[in-house]
Amino acid sequence: MAGEKTYPRLIYERGCIKLFFMDIKNKRVLVTGGAVRIGMAICAAFAEAGAKLAIHYNKSGEEAAKLLKELGGEKSGHKTVQCELSDLDAVENLIPSLGKIDILINNASIYFPCPLAKENIAGAKRQLDINFRAPLILMKKFHGQKITEGCIINLLDRRIAKSFPDDGSYALSKKALAEATLTAALEWAPRIRVNGVAPGAVLPPSFMKDSKMKKQIAMTPMKKAPTPGDVAKACIFLVGTDSITGQVIFVDGGQHL
Repeated sequence: MAGEKTYPRLIYERGCIKLFFMDIKNKRVLVTGGAVRIGMAICAAFAEAGAKLAIHYNKSGEEAAKLLKELGGEKSGHKTVQCELSDLDAVENLIPSLGKIDILINNASIYFPCPLAKENIAGAKRQLDINFRAPLILMKKFHGQKITEGCIINLLDRRIAKSFPDDGSYALSKKALAEATLTAALEWAPRIRVNGVAPGAVLPPSFMKDSKMKKQIAMTPMKKAPTPGDVAKACIFLVGTDSITGQVIFVDGGQHL
C-alpha cells in the first residue's frame, strides 16, 4: 500500500493483532537479544505498535544499529544497549541505566545441548547464568521500579513441557525460568503481570543440520514450523490483554503435546 512503512529486513508479519496497539503505544520496552532472530521480530512488532524500544545486544552491534535505523532511529524514541548477560553485575545495572521500563521481554538465551554426564560445570553455569539468572535479575529490577503497572514476558521453550535426553543444563535453565514466571505472576499481581511464550522449532541453531530441523517439523501435529512473527504476535497478545497473568503460550505447532 502506498505510503505504508516497510521494514525490508525484518522477519515480521504485518497482520499483527492491531486491536491491542493502543495499549502499547509509547510504552518503553526492553527486549533482550533484540537485534537478531526472534528478538528482531519482537522488536519490529512492538515498534509497529508504537512502543519505544531498548534493543539489547551483546555481540550483534552491527545488527542492532541496522535494526535501529530501520525502525526509525533514535528520533523515533528507540535506542540500543549493550550488555553481556553472563556478567551478572552488569545485568544489575541494565534497567537502572535505561530509566523507566514499562514492558520487559526476556528473549536472549544460549543453547548448547549436552548429556548431563558429559557436561562441564563452566558450560552449565554459563547457560544457567544467561538463560535463568540474568532474566531473574532483570525481573527483580523491573519489579523494583516505581511503576503502577507493568508487564514481563519470558521466552521459554517447548521443552519445559517434557523431558528430553541430551538437553542438559539448557532444559534446566528454561524450566527454572518457567517456574519463576509463575511464581512472580502470583507474588507481583496486580501491579505487574508475568507471562511466558514457549517457542518450538522456529529457527535452527547454527550447528543444526537442515535435515534434523525438517525431521522435527515433520513430527509436529501442524506439520509446519512456527515463524518469528508468530512468536511476536503472541507477545503482543499477552501485553495487550490486561486480565492474563501466569500463562505460558506454546508457539510450536503442537510439538509440546
